[in-house]
Amino acid sequence: MTRLFGEMARLLDKGESFAVTTILDKTGSAPRTAGAKMIVRRDGSIIGTIGGGRLEARAIVLAMEGCASRRTQLHAFDLTGEDAAGMDMICGGKGELLIDFIDAADEDSRNVYREAAEALERRDKAWLVTAIGTGPVASSPSRQQCLVRRDGTLVGRLDVDPAFLAKLKAGPAKISIHADVLEGQRVLVEPIRRQGTVFIFGAGHVSQRIAPLSETVGFRTVVLDDRAEYASRSRFPEPIELVVVQSLDALPEVGVDEDGYVVIVTRGHLHDGAVLEQALLTRAAYIGMIGSRRKRDTVYEALASRGHDRQKLARVHSPIGTEILAETPEEIAVSIVGELIKVRAERERRA
Repeated sequence: MTRLFGEMARLLDKGESFAVTTILDKTGSAPRTAGAKMIVRRDGSIIGTIGGGRLEARAIVLAMEGCASRRTQLHAFDLTGEDAAGMDMICGGKGELLIDFIDAADEDSRNVYREAAEALERRDKAWLVTAIGTGPVASSPSRQQCLVRRDGTLVGRLDVDPAFLAKLKAGPAKISIHADVLEGQRVLVEPIRRQGTVFIFGAGHVSQRIAPLSETVGFRTVVLDDRAEYASRSRFPEPIELVVVQSLDALPEVGVDEDGYVVIVTRGHLHDGAVLEQALLTRAAYIGMIGSRRKRDTVYEALASRGHDRQKLARVHSPIGTEILAETPEEIAVSIVGELIKVRAERERRA
């Protein structure tokens, strides 16, 4: 999200208008979670993704039409039947797409997106609020948008009921994207925050269950393995990112920063230990390693004998996951992603 809003601010500063496509109200197996965004430029080129396939292709066409008409609109989608089959889905999914035309000539838009990008860089909290008409397009009022800062001040413009505005200034309680209907308008509230990247080391059965669940709850998700046949599209569908490394013992720079969540679920404790040793050198917000307490202690002793600080080892979550007596790969995945959500929420409260 940081990159996307930075690109939006950059394009607007250059005087280039564009459309932003956002998934709203997703149910079922749509390819990305609600809140996923993609920039579509007038020539149809994109920055970001809402999951590929037919939905993304349709969204690009709608966004190009929105750029031509200079309108912001909502479009329903239904990926059941033929569309679902075309995207290799079992159930399909339904929801709405917000096709939001962003006008570079509008000073409010330039200020809103510049402030959103800066808030993300500062790791600050903010909420993007978009109001559009719910009636026929011809009678819809002009789009309005503002950014609500953490201190309650607004960037941009929003003409709504004062009580609703006061509620926004108090800080929306929900973290996830949500909508209200107010005086003939759909008012969409989106949190602007760093959601974090989950780096899953190991592409086995447990990883196959963790990755889609992690993506569903809003993490960017990257799976890494030294076996190309495991870190493959046949096992991990888009938008999960795949990285085939030469060796788990000497990883390349993969960008684990203070918003990174490291999940270590390789095929053996020797590989787990090698990855853990490298993860300890990063600024990751979370490091978790699968395995029993006995295995954990064996790995810790080996690392301590090589000079690693035991205090740093103490911050590792191992055995990984919340304690729910998980046994199957599916249950283990739930316990791990539950712990990731908890750590992220605790960081949000401290921010």
